[in-house]
Amino acid sequence: MSSLPPADVSHEDANNRSFWMPGNYQRTVKRTEDAFQACNDIVACFQERARVERQYAQQLSEWNLKWKPVVDSTPLYGSLLKAWRSFLSSADRLASLHASICRSLVTEDGEQVKTWQKDAFHKKLFGGFKESQDAEMGFARAQKPWTKRLKKLDKARRAYHQASRKEHAARERETHAQGNPDMAADKQKKIREDREVVQQEAEKVRARYEKVLEEANRYAPRYMEEMEAIFDQSQDEERKRIIFLKQVFLALDKHLDITTNESVREVYSELHDTVAAIDEQEDLRWWKNNHGPGMPTDWPHFQEWAPEKKSKKGKKEVEQKGTLEKNEVLKISGVRVRALYDYVGQETDELSFKAGEEFVKTEEEDDQGWCRGVKDGGCEGLYPANYVEVVEQERKVDGGGGGGTL
Repeated sequence: MSSLPPADVSHEDANNRSFWMPGNYQRTVKRTEDAFQACNDIVACFQERARVERQYAQQLSEWNLKWKPVVDSTPLYGSLLKAWRSFLSSADRLASLHASICRSLVTEDGEQVKTWQKDAFHKKLFGGFKESQDAEMGFARAQKPWTKRLKKLDKARRAYHQASRKEHAARERETHAQGNPDMAADKQKKIREDREVVQQEAEKVRARYEKVLEEANRYAPRYMEEMEAIFDQSQDEERKRIIFLKQVFLALDKHLDITTNESVREVYSELHDTVAAIDEQEDLRWWKNNHGPGMPTDWPHFQEWAPEKKSKKGKKEVEQKGTLEKNEVLKISGVRVRALYDYVGQETDELSFKAGEEFVKTEEEDDQGWCRGVKDGGCEGLYPANYVEVVEQERKVDGGGGGGTL
């Protein structure tokens, strides 16, 4: 890289800001405190990112819980319903993933930086860091002799420049006197003698200035060597900091880059496959077989009469009697309803019935519009509340005894 200062910066300004000038090593010393603060900022930054990940995971879970009942009760069916449900299940899995990212950012990455800070930065009792103090003392010790020489050199330079100004003024007076014929000879002689004295003094001051400059130049290599030795120590510490923070950033990138996470790939791969597997022909075939012409039915046909067989009471009859008794108990505790339309249960826990068929409602309508009922044969399950009506019953009261019969 070029060591020349920018075009808009004067040489004097650039020199004053140079590392080699007294006190300008402070920027390097302060780098330790700046690095410590940068670590705090990195931890705070990614703790906030962890909160974002946690909130996103929570929102995914809430979204899943909100829409699950809607999806479960949707009129969609078959592969289309399966695809919709796959979006909810994938969100639930992604919520777990982003929650784990939150934990990684806090418990792994953040703690790693904090632990390294304790080992790499040693705080002093009255503030500051040992590393900064060591660098400060090293630079100050190396620069002290050089600073003295610079002060001595500056004093010699100013003395020489002052003597040179006096010599220049004396020469101008002498030149002016020589060009003035009216000036007395003795006065011209006095002016010439003064010029010679000033010239001799200027030569002595110049020699002293050159000597001090030579001493400074002889000491400069040693000064540079000592300063560079301290600077190299500071660079080594900074190199370790940069290498460590690079590893931290790589770890953060690994935790945040979900594109390389195999679990995420599986989630979206399964979601894509499920959506791509929507088969309109298969869904239409399922509907035809369950709610259309493909449904089995008992077409009218000639039925031969056969005499009923008499059988003894056995175990089967006793079981049937127990079932009837259970149904009677359910009837007493429920309300008898009559089906307004045909309904074929789509799930194993649903009832199927024909229009006009009666059975007992055992549980009231829930938030989704479903009731629970039991048929006379003992079959129990859920059914749509708006598919039935309550069967009106009349009670006859016996005026004498106060009792009644249904």
